[in-house]
Amino acid sequence: MSTSGTISLGKVWSVPVRVRPGAVLMGVVLVALFAPRLDDAGFGQPWLVAVLAVASLYLSVLLHEIAHVAAARHYGLPVHSVTLHLLGGETLLESDSATARQELVTSIAGPVASAVVGLAGLGAGAVLAPGSNAEVLMTLGWINVLVAGINMLPALPLDGGRVVRAIAWAVTGSERSGIVVAGWTGRIAGLASFGLGAWLFLQGGRTAWIDLALCTLVGLFLWAGSSQSLRIANRAARIERLHVRRMFDSSQPDPEWPRLAVDLRGDALLRAMSNQPAESYAVVDDDGQVLGTLRTRTVNRVYRVGARR
Repeated sequence: MSTSGTISLGKVWSVPVRVRPGAVLMGVVLVALFAPRLDDAGFGQPWLVAVLAVASLYLSVLLHEIAHVAAARHYGLPVHSVTLHLLGGETLLESDSATARQELVTSIAGPVASAVVGLAGLGAGAVLAPGSNAEVLMTLGWINVLVAGINMLPALPLDGGRVVRAIAWAVTGSERSGIVVAGWTGRIAGLASFGLGAWLFLQGGRTAWIDLALCTLVGLFLWAGSSQSLRIANRAARIERLHVRRMFDSSQPDPEWPRLAVDLRGDALLRAMSNQPAESYAVVDDDGQVLGTLRTRTVNRVYRVGARR
């Protein structure tokens, strides 16, 4: 086990592939949940089929993530790692997509791969004679279709949320607007999951509590991820409001103070201030002419005011 609390599975295209212990625990839980359902559905050897199905699930998730890696590599985006965890998998990129098109292609590649594998499994299972092989292939097919469907839920950080973000980004021309749209659609999807769980629970049955628990877990995941995305969008908006030209005053700065260009703004401004920490800065134009003073407390105040808007 690595120092990051993950187990290394090797590398794919030089990208480290890891699995968290929680994924193993979830696999055991899923076998215990699936086997009784398969038994009720009339499957022969339901426990064996459940074990094979869960193993196929994680293999499917891995193939799903590898598709993301392939798409990212196509656009020259560096990939840090692939990790299988409690609720699926994650492909961690070292940089964000530069365009809405890149975001759309890299995000939809995984669900498309899962859907193709799923349909192939269903087709192969349908043409085989009834038996364990057909049951395993059909189960593998439905699992991949399920993986594709769940990942296409319109909520960040799921692929469907990234697709919504890419489309909204393309329509509005603003990546931040895309994040906001995806964040709110994700919250709506989370509430829908809560409602579905409650409805299934009210229907009764042996698995009512399980249905409620799973839908609640999915709803909490969607709500938390979407809320985090909205916080990130809000922070980005506040940072974007930081513009030296709008915040400096005309007082004469000390000659020893570090200098900032009057047109610096957003992330570039924060990086410049981080590289030269000070309480006050001399503001200069393109010719080096001193225009006034920018105080760190003013930057902090503008940022905080933006947080309350």
